[in-house]
Amino acid sequence: MECETLLKDQTAIVTGGTSGIGKAIALTYAQQGARVAIFGSNKEKGERALQELSQEKMSGEVYFFPVDVTQKPQVDEAVKSVIEKFSKVDILVNNAGITRDQLLMKMTEEEWDTIMDVNVKSCFNLTNTLIRSMLKARKGVIINMSSVVGISGNAGQANYAASKAAIIGFTKALAKEVASRNILVNCIAPGFISTPMTNELSDLQKESILAKIPLGRMGDASDVAQMALFLASPMAKYITGQVFVVDGGMTIC
Repeated sequence: MECETLLKDQTAIVTGGTSGIGKAIALTYAQQGARVAIFGSNKEKGERALQELSQEKMSGEVYFFPVDVTQKPQVDEAVKSVIEKFSKVDILVNNAGITRDQLLMKMTEEEWDTIMDVNVKSCFNLTNTLIRSMLKARKGVIINMSSVVGISGNAGQANYAASKAAIIGFTKALAKEVASRNILVNCIAPGFISTPMTNELSDLQKESILAKIPLGRMGDASDVAQMALFLASPMAKYITGQVFVVDGGMTIC
């Protein structure tokens, strides 16, 4: 396989692609020849991401589509626009996600519902809209972003942990539904990755986290992006329904 051509002529949608892990995946895919459509609700962040990515060496191209992934009509329209522009979508990365940390006894219904809408419902919205075209093409790759918190849990994150555990179940069920049509569905569960989200942690919180990671450091967004590249590439053509942990050894049992 020639360098920088693993995803040549492929079209990918990456939700939550304006920063952090999503942006790293978009860049990595474009460097490997893909046309990448970033979905995000903040137009200013999207334009800024495009400007930053344009400074990188890429053999593919990156585009931004303003869309609230929790709203099915917006998702339907955005996906339609991508297909009209590129004629197909080969890869879907359901990466959009947020946190609203709080002890359960203090958690509001809004804090619960918002997490479920962004982290879980968005996966349904995008996949439900795209799956018919993939079934018709008899091929496709779907990558869902979970978290080690969805596997091991974490105090103060009952809503986030529940949403990420749901994504794992969603991945496994969908993989069984569509495997006969050569559609691969897998899940990535990052540990603590250095992103704008984790940068909000206090120094004390970061020290506590690092003490639990055998490799002794937080991961980079590129570490997750490389796993996403592998799963989207021909190298993973016989892998489906699996959860890949990228956490520096934190969840070793």
